Amino acid sequence: MTALDAVSIITTKRDGGELSDAQIDWVVDGFTRGAVADEQMSALAMAIVWRGMTRRETARWTTAMIASGSRMDFTDLPRPTVDKHSTGGVGDKITLPLAPLVAACGAAVPQLSGRGLGHTGGTLDKLETIPGWQADVSVPRMREILADPAIGAVVCAAGADLAPADKRLYALRDVTGTVESIPLIASSIMSKKIAEGTAALVLDVKVGAGAFLKTRDGARELATAMVELGTDAGVRTVALLTAMDTPLGRTAGNALEVAESVEVLAGGGPADIVELTVTLAREMVALAGLDIDPADVLADGRAMDQWRAMVRAQGGDPDAALPTAKHTEIVRADRDGVLTRLDAMGVGIAAWRLGAGRARQGDPVQAGAGIEMHAKPGDSVTAGQPLLTLHTDTPGAFLGAHAALIDAYVIGDSIEKPTTPLVLGRIEA
Repeated sequence: MTALDAVSIITTKRDGGELSDAQIDWVVDGFTRGAVADEQMSALAMAIVWRGMTRRETARWTTAMIASGSRMDFTDLPRPTVDKHSTGGVGDKITLPLAPLVAACGAAVPQLSGRGLGHTGGTLDKLETIPGWQADVSVPRMREILADPAIGAVVCAAGADLAPADKRLYALRDVTGTVESIPLIASSIMSKKIAEGTAALVLDVKVGAGAFLKTRDGARELATAMVELGTDAGVRTVALLTAMDTPLGRTAGNALEVAESVEVLAGGGPADIVELTVTLAREMVALAGLDIDPADVLADGRAMDQWRAMVRAQGGDPDAALPTAKHTEIVRADRDGVLTRLDAMGVGIAAWRLGAGRARQGDPVQAGAGIEMHAKPGDSVTAGQPLLTLHTDTPGAFLGAHAALIDAYVIGDSIEKPTTPLVLGRIEA
């Protein structure tokens, strides 16, 4: 008979044992109801960090997280559903052009997104810089938007009843040093994505200095675990490993990234943003079973039309001016040469200190804060040329931002262009 009490479950995992389905279901349900104390779940989380979980345990843990709340169902929509999730990076504005692009290709995109924390930006923070735009959308309204072929995409906050056990557990892990666990990270992400009811999912797992995962091996392990979870739950899932040593695009911030995303939808924008947007869109369209090239849809303006409709559907004004920061400072090149390095982590921390990010959930962010990058690795620069423009409403933040950037860029003599590809690998079931 499997023991169903918190201490027995903790000691089983502490000693390297495998938890039964019944034990997992009991402890997750008990934690959600408050019957399992925070300190007991903290101890179990630490045991999982040290001992790990099997594929079966991780899948069952994810199922229990989903069962703690409601699960949305969009199977009756007239369009196939597909979503994308990124593990987060610097300048990672891809959702903004991607969601309307895939919707314009004929899919429905129900994207539940989050807010930024630390050096990585949050999609909702960016979109909330658009005057009038609202992150909270009811499920009935989501269905209306997704079914409308002129819109077809929703980017919104998750409801309180979506995997509530994960919300409680994540807050606990954040303050107990138990975030770094592949099974717990994978189940946290996938419980919400599976519960949102999408039929297919593309994962963008970032690798490098500005990512949560610094090595390809670690990123591949997480990507594989998430693909397995999606597959086991009946969600068609593919993962791409993508580079995050250098920031994506030429902006890091909130309104700055919205403006850059609109440039992409208008047929311009930085080459790396366009490349990754189209690459992810092709994966999403293929999983949705649609025979269309997103590059053509981006080029002919249909994605821009979809973007404008998507913004309006959530109360935003796509024609309104975006907020700008009150103060700017320029970082200039101190010599002639070639920019050989622009560190994503350094830029991300600087943008955060300028006000674009938050240290704790619930902290306010500045809409106009952030960094413009006037050169990227491989570009030739001359002494005195602007490399970066810093934006903030609080001029006292410039000192901390400059400190973060001291070692973030290197000007050398090399004239070779960087050879690291944007997409580093692909994982499917």
